[in-house]
Amino acid sequence: MATQTPRLTTAVVLTLSILLLASTTSYAHNITRILAKHPAFSTFNHYLTVTHLAAEINRRQTITVLALDNAAMSSLLDKQLSVYTLRNVLSFHVLVDYFGAKKLHQITNGTTLTATMFQSTGAATGSSGYVNITDLKAGKVAFGSEENDGKLDAVYVKSLVEIPYNISVLQISQPLNSAEAEAPTAAPTLNLTAIMNKQGCKAFSDLLIASGAKSTFEETLDGGLTVFCPPDTVVNGFMPKYKNLTKAQKVSLLLYHGIPVYQSLQMLKSNNGITNTLATDGASKYDFTVQSDGEDVTLETKVMTAKITGTVKDEEPLVIYKIDKMLMPRELFKPAPAAAPKAAKQAADGPEADAPTDDSEDQTAADDENGAIRKMDGGRLVMILLSLFLGLIFF
Repeated sequence: MATQTPRLTTAVVLTLSILLLASTTSYAHNITRILAKHPAFSTFNHYLTVTHLAAEINRRQTITVLALDNAAMSSLLDKQLSVYTLRNVLSFHVLVDYFGAKKLHQITNGTTLTATMFQSTGAATGSSGYVNITDLKAGKVAFGSEENDGKLDAVYVKSLVEIPYNISVLQISQPLNSAEAEAPTAAPTLNLTAIMNKQGCKAFSDLLIASGAKSTFEETLDGGLTVFCPPDTVVNGFMPKYKNLTKAQKVSLLLYHGIPVYQSLQMLKSNNGITNTLATDGASKYDFTVQSDGEDVTLETKVMTAKITGTVKDEEPLVIYKIDKMLMPRELFKPAPAAAPKAAKQAADGPEADAPTDDSEDQTAADDENGAIRKMDGGRLVMILLSLFLGLIFF
């Protein structure tokens, strides 16, 4: 019996360690998906995406979102703020601390100040980026800007989602007033082609200008833009194929290198799948598939596969990546012919006992198996390991 004690102790320690690891890595959240389950907040959800606040909220581990329903958002939109000013206003409704419904009614001394995401941008002066939360008793909790001389603008309505102590989404009755946040905000100065010219993508930049595709990229920039830029050597090598395209096809090819949303590298890694591009138009899909394997991110077009090799610029709402090939859409280029099945070849040619061994298919199967193991989700992995350790305990 004594000889089993070390094995039992080791199994228990390892099991607890795995459970602890699983619990500490489960804080990821997606505010867009959370609010999608609440149609009454669709406008608020939409503008979190348009202003790129959704991505910032998702990157933070501890956050409280003071959500506005569609009626409350209408009163805010009536002010006709620019998208950049609206970003500041909405960021003032995102607290960089966790407040669930229970915590709201247990505030020490009945009142507290908490920083907002607007404060963390550095755009707020003094205490203008702080929100006053006051428990008014009788079940009421009020919120107001610290810069409003103690005036409380809104009251707590209900809790939509609480995941302690990760994210809390609470409905408040109306927008919080902040003169600082509502101050006119100029659009960031981002010269797309100038940035590319300085980072080894001048040839691609010149094609955007010559074809007129540049205007579409620039018109999309305010709402978010992701560009995949081949370096000069790649573009120069591709020019014989490019010159054979019509004018309209050239524009489509270049637009195919842009996505009309901001996609950080982490977002690309976590949102694998089919992605529309600036060239997507009705029946003309012009899409590709984003795939990630560890730190590597590739773009698969059915014709070829390109790899992201570096980041040229990453400043919301713009991100530019370098890729190792020109992207070739299936709408303009024919996919490489598929190889004949090995079984069919053997039936036609007879036995191949003396032929050189081709283990490429075996290797592909092995790669698929390894890929499946790599993609195994954390929950299944924990359960398998737990089964192994429980086996040590009882056997």
